[in-house]
Parts: sequence; structure tokens; C-alpha cells
Amino acid sequence: MTEQESTAAATGFRGTKSRPRILVVDDTALGRQVMEDLLVPLGYEVMSAENGADCLEMARRHLPDLILLDVVMPVMDGFTACEEIKSDPRTRQIPVVLVTSLEGRDSKLNGLSVGASDFLSKPIDKAEVTIRVKNLLRIKEFEDFLQQHNEKLDEQVRERTRQLSEAFEDLRLSKEALNRSYLDTILTLTSVAEYKDGFTSNHIKKVGHYCKLLATEIGWSDEEQQAIYYASPMHDIGKVAIPSDILLKPGRLTREEFALMKTHASTGAAILQGSKSHVIQLAERIALAHHERWDGGGYPRGLREDEIPLEGNIMNIADQYDALRSERPYKPPLSHDETFKIISEGDGRTKPSDFSPLVLETFRDSNGRFNDIFESFHVKGTEDE
Repeated sequence: MTEQESTAAATGFRGTKSRPRILVVDDTALGRQVMEDLLVPLGYEVMSAENGADCLEMARRHLPDLILLDVVMPVMDGFTACEEIKSDPRTRQIPVVLVTSLEGRDSKLNGLSVGASDFLSKPIDKAEVTIRVKNLLRIKEFEDFLQQHNEKLDEQVRERTRQLSEAFEDLRLSKEALNRSYLDTILTLTSVAEYKDGFTSNHIKKVGHYCKLLATEIGWSDEEQQAIYYASPMHDIGKVAIPSDILLKPGRLTREEFALMKTHASTGAAILQGSKSHVIQLAERIALAHHERWDGGGYPRGLREDEIPLEGNIMNIADQYDALRSERPYKPPLSHDETFKIISEGDGRTKPSDFSPLVLETFRDSNGRFNDIFESFHVKGTEDE
């Protein structure tokens, strides 16, 4: 390898250009020729311009790897041209060497302030030019490499982000489908208890809507509203353990029969316990607490006031509303107005002190929508979510 080839290999920019490209700017033909005679044998591609204005045009068009810029020129001086180069996003990364006969600290400070990378003094020293050009081109090559590498990394990050977004969306959809399938299975099993009790599956669907309505009005988050919508239909799953002759008995239950009936709350909680699912955990609490009463007269634990979880209070009023509205072996259905009056004012079966004041007030404010939910099932017979 010749000395010229070795120098070019050592200093050349490994980009799309085969050789480093240097723009020489000088208002004298002699100054341009001296630089060209020095640089071309070293393996560089040399272009030239006569003034600062031409320099700007060529820099933007050809994007050289280095600019050797004379300071004292007509049309536009080197300081101004350098400042323009460094203010343009297309050319600001190009190193600029100011070539000047001006001496003094102020001249160099002025050059640094407009973004010059280095200085060469006139008359030029060939060894100094060779070393400074070589070093600046190496720096430029490394900066170009970093920029290209960063651009490639940015593209890889964007692509990876896109892939991850798609993967997360697929995972979300799969999780939703799995969750839906899981909950549909639970609701199907829950409906066994409802059919055994002589009800239609519409009861478990309606209480889901009632509970979600109350939770919404009380101010629960969207996630918790959905959770109680799915959890509340499991409130009576413990009835699978109650004999059918008790569940379907048209007359009043004996003390022993009622005692057995009351066990469905704790039995339901036992069936649902141990799950890691938030919905099933919520259903377990609802199953255990939905017959507790605010004044302490409920079962199975005789809890009172804030000892009762809010979801249990919500389920209590939703369950009683639908039970009063619906036909049972031991009673005819009641109208919405009759049911509203019984829950709000009380009768022999229930009284306002059975309910959480917050939930009771929320029910009163939204009772018309309770009726809308009930009637939508009565008209259609079924309800899609």
C-alpha cells in the first residue's frame, strides 16, 4: 500500500462516499490551489468556493466532511459563513477550520463564538494542515458513525416498541377472552343454583346490572364497577347445598328449615374461597355478607354498620329489590312503586334500617333506572351485557 493509500485508509470516512470530501473556501485562486495541491495527494476529494455565500450553497448541496474557510473574503466573510453553517441543521455537524492571517485573542474568540472547530494561520504550514485535517476528519468520522448508529438504534427501538405494543395488545385481547370464558363458566355454574331455586337465570344477570349501577353512582372506579358486575351474580351459589324441597316450599319455612336456608351464605363463601382472582374474591365477600343488615339483624355473623363490606350492602338492596319484583313460589310479583315504598319505608319483611344509609340514598336517587333494568329483562327475556 502506498503512503497516499495508507493515509486515505487511515483518515477516510466510512460512509457512502469513497473518500473524505473537503470544501476549500478562499477568495484567491492561489490560496485554493495551494490547498488542493496539498490535500488531493493525501487521498481527499477537494471542492472549492470563492466566498462565503458560495460556501453556504455548496455546503448544503454536497455536505462535505470538512470546510477550510478563509476569514477575510468579499460578499460574506468567514465568520458570518461559519455562523450560518452552524445554525443550519443540515450542515451544523460539519467541522469548520478558519484560515486567517488575523492575529490576536479577539479574533480567535470571535471564531469560537460562531462555532469554528479549529484555526490555521496564514501562511499555512503543510505539516500543520495535514495533521489538523487528519484529526478533524477522524472526529467527524466518529461523530457520523455515532449519528448513524443512533439513528439505527432509534429505528430498532421504534420497531421493537411497535412489536411490543402489538404483543401487549394481543395479550390484552387474549386475557379478555380468557377472562370472559372464565367468568362465563362461573356464571353458568352459578345459574345451577338459580334454577334449583326455581328462578330463571335472568335474576343473576339483573343483580349484576343493579350492583354496577349502585357502584357507579357511589363513585367506584370503572375496574371495580366491572368487578362487581361479574361478582354479584355468584351471591347465592351456596344454595346448591340447600335441599330443593326447602328452596321451593310455597309456605312459610319452619325454624329448622330457615336455619338450614341461612347456611347458604357461609357455604357460598366456602365454595368461592381460595381464588387468586379479584372478581372471585369479591364474590366470596358478597356471598358471605349479602344477608347482613345495617342494624345488626342479619346473618350469618350478625355484622352491623361499617363492619359490613360495602359490596355486601350493595348486594343486599339489589337482591331485595329483585326478589320483591319477581314471582316466587310463596309470593306474587310486586310493582316498582310498591317495591320502592317497601324498601324506602319498610313493611313486615324489611325496613330502612336494614340498609346502609349511603346505599339506600343512592337507591332512592336511581330507583327509576332499577325499574328500567327490570323491565328490559321482562320485555326481552334475556339481556346481553
